[in-house]
Amino acid sequence: MKTKLEKPKLPTELQPLEPIRSLEPREEIGGGLLENVSIDGQEATRVSFDKMLLRNVTVTESSLEQLELTDVVFEGCDLSNVVMSGAFMLRSEFIDCKLIGTDFSQSRLQNVRFVNCLSDYSNFRFANFKQVSFEDCSLPSADFYSSTIKNLNFTRCNLDQAALNGTKLKGVDLSDSRFDVVHVNLDDLDGCTISADQAAAFVGLMGMVVR
Repeated sequence: MKTKLEKPKLPTELQPLEPIRSLEPREEIGGGLLENVSIDGQEATRVSFDKMLLRNVTVTESSLEQLELTDVVFEGCDLSNVVMSGAFMLRSEFIDCKLIGTDFSQSRLQNVRFVNCLSDYSNFRFANFKQVSFEDCSLPSADFYSSTIKNLNFTRCNLDQAALNGTKLKGVDLSDSRFDVVHVNLDDLDGCTISADQAAAFVGLMGMVVR
């Protein structure tokens, strides 16, 4: 059963923020609107964003390990290939974002939504998901290897060639998502919901052949 996520708690009015030229380790930024800017070539750990709306922001060639997001919304942003490994995300949303190859490995996500995001080759290895939803997202070849999940939802997503090996999928509903092949261990499928049409993708795990 899908559980309702807590939405980001943003102020009623967000004041525009000055464009970010550089980021420093442990820098705290919050309480405003950041839009139509490009942030390039940054390397900073434990940067904190709080109560922010980022709209049409592009981040390139950057490493933001252990990024902290609390009550943050990204709209129409391009964060492709950005390294965010070890991040902590609480009550945050990514809407209409480009996340191709983005590295979220070993991150903790709680009450986080991804909506209509282009997330091919994204990396969620060893991540911890609690109350997380992917809706209408493109996730071909995304890597969820050995993740820990509690209430993880996929709704109308493209999961073709996604890696779910080592991730216990009990309670996960894949029935309205699309894939020809998904990489998963047989024992991890216990309690997972799939459609009749998807069953053929898994029979090979049981040593059977479909003619």
